[in-house]
Amino acid sequence: MRDWWRKWSYEVPLAIGDALWDVLVVQFAALLDRLTVRQVIAFIPVVILVAAYYHRIPIPPELMLIGDFLAYIDIFSVLFLLGVLSRVATVLFVARQATARAVALVRSLRTGLQRLDVRHRRERNATLRPRRKPDRSDDDRARGVAWGQAWSNVAIA
Repeated sequence: MRDWWRKWSYEVPLAIGDALWDVLVVQFAALLDRLTVRQVIAFIPVVILVAAYYHRIPIPPELMLIGDFLAYIDIFSVLFLLGVLSRVATVLFVARQATARAVALVRSLRTGLQRLDVRHRRERNATLRPRRKPDRSDDDRARGVAWGQAWSNVAIA
């Protein structure tokens, strides 16, 4: 009798306690450890449906759409990322154009400054190059095709 009393008052409750500890603490902690955000988000519509049917409250369509959105969040996140990447590509394109224009501006300024050549000015007392005299005088120059022919006809007559 003593063994029977000891078994049912001591060993059986300890075995039940150990089983409950294993299921409710150890296995639950392992489940929480494996739980991902995606699984939590996928479970939210189920919670909304259960709560609505339990309380016999009509579900507004917005909650159902939120549930659908949460169920298809992978698709929406891919579309969102594609939108962000297209914006990034646009920003990079504009940045490249701005950089190319800045480089072109710097090159044109550099060329303009080299034309001015402020470092190697001529001395003021340096002799100037003599200018060439033109081969023909102003009267001999053609005034254009039609006027030149007319001018030559006038000069002949």
